[in-house]
Amino acid sequence: MPRRTKLIVAVVVLAVLVAAAFVLPVPSPAHLRDWAAGAGPATALLFLAAYSLLTVAPVPRTVFNLAAGLLLGPVAGVAVALTATGISGLLGFGLARLLGRDLVSRHLRRKAVRTVDERLAGGGVLAVTSLRLIPVVPFAPLSYCCGILSVRPLPYLAGTVLGSLPGTVAVVVLGDALTGGTPPALLACYLGFALVGALGMIKVLRGAAYGSRTEQPATLDAVRGEGVRARFHQEVQAVSEE
Repeated sequence: MPRRTKLIVAVVVLAVLVAAAFVLPVPSPAHLRDWAAGAGPATALLFLAAYSLLTVAPVPRTVFNLAAGLLLGPVAGVAVALTATGISGLLGFGLARLLGRDLVSRHLRRKAVRTVDERLAGGGVLAVTSLRLIPVVPFAPLSYCCGILSVRPLPYLAGTVLGSLPGTVAVVVLGDALTGGTPPALLACYLGFALVGALGMIKVLRGAAYGSRTEQPATLDAVRGEGVRARFHQEVQAVSEE
């Protein structure tokens, strides 16, 4: 397809999408919450299944955590998201151990591979938790890595849930806030930010007041010095004229 034709197609598709955004009715977050509540427990079960299966592949969990807060609320959203995180982590771990363990065992004689395997397996829950807390470490690839190495399943599961807890709670609460309500967790964060800002402003104001007090005597001394010099010149001039 020629470049000009591709450009025209892209512009037409973009125009159609923009027009659809203005014409088609888009449900608000509050309406989506009401729809999910009207569907009953089926919503949570379907969401749990989709979250658990789709994130076995390298699909970002952030989207599902936002959706959990938006559809299910903060309490149920966190519970479902963490449960799905554990199931997804175990599925990725099990698939990697079933399919890739034999491939890695051939390379365990190499010092670098053996060192990584020993450190990760020996670290247990703490090692897995620490890695899960690092945002730049992808969820699914880490599950595969732990599966093909010698990490035991129970420490891996505990570390996965513990390490994923803070980020999951934060994103689910953010998704819940999209419905228009202000959850207590966000209120606590806002209060903390306001307190830090107030303390910073007090420090700035005190510093400015202290600076003005220290500069005032120096200014007065300069004015007095100018007055003394002026009187001295006047007296010298009067003596010379006499």
